[in-house]
Amino acid sequence: MKALVFEAPEKPVIADVGMPDLSPNEVLVRTKAVGICHSDYELLAGRYIIPISYPVTPGHEWSGEIVEVGRNVKGFKRGDRVVGECVVRTPERLHHFGFSMSGADREFFAVNPEWLHKLPDAVDDKKAALIEPFTCGFYAVLRSGGTNASDTVVVSGGGTIGLVSAAAAIGMGARVIVVDPLASRREVAKRLGADEAINPTDGGAAEKIRELTNGHGADLVIEASGHDASLAAAFDYAREEGRMSMVGINIGRKVPVTIGQIQMKNLTVRGCIGSPGVWPAAIRFLERTGINLSPIQTHDFALTEAVQAFAFGQDPTKSIKITLLNG
Repeated sequence: MKALVFEAPEKPVIADVGMPDLSPNEVLVRTKAVGICHSDYELLAGRYIIPISYPVTPGHEWSGEIVEVGRNVKGFKRGDRVVGECVVRTPERLHHFGFSMSGADREFFAVNPEWLHKLPDAVDDKKAALIEPFTCGFYAVLRSGGTNASDTVVVSGGGTIGLVSAAAAIGMGARVIVVDPLASRREVAKRLGADEAINPTDGGAAEKIRELTNGHGADLVIEASGHDASLAAAFDYAREEGRMSMVGINIGRKVPVTIGQIQMKNLTVRGCIGSPGVWPAAIRFLERTGINLSPIQTHDFALTEAVQAFAFGQDPTKSIKITLLNG
């Protein structure tokens, strides 16, 4: 079968690899769709938030269909459409699927069914590849106390995680403002239902947010880009006694911020990574609210074109979410 393999940092190839051996406690999944994440580029560059080694197959935002079931597996059958969690535990250690262990950027893979969740019929295979990032945005909102129609939520950063965080807050009824310098991302934010989309490079983003909130600022700020300027500005967007959820990944850099605002505004700041414990709720939330995340998926490539897809995605102005399709 074909697989995308990162043989070493900055060395992606499409390789012919053997079919996985299926243990009695695993299921064999045929990949349907896989999203390319910013974290995949970190892996390609040779860095990640936990130790990694090469060669490795990426792919943690995926959907697939079960084509074979190990004899000891209960609760799943051939034909079940599934998605799977990224942070998983094996007898040896805690793994990140698609990082410290090979992921879904291959035609077939064997997986522990304890990591899987069945898909509702209303969610097609391509849209289902957005469930993993959506769970991260959903968790980013919940971890900071949730939100409702009385709140204003500012999302700083309009990439995939920012947009799914915005979608989660919109689905919970909040007024949502997205801040991003790219017009294409601000347009998608509005299509998802954001009330406002602000360009921070125009200057005065914090003033605009205060104007929109009668001088108060945001009840909840979600920093979702990890970029230096966004991290530095995010504290300016929050109201006194506001909440902040820091979900954007910034690996190894030091960013000057006016840290005293945490004390002066009496802010509650929570770090946030992954989406532990929220997958069933997030899937039900998507099904019941009917939120359409598809505007985030801007470009498709065949799985066998993954090397070209990664090269295309190096320029963030060209796309938001690239999806690899298998058949």
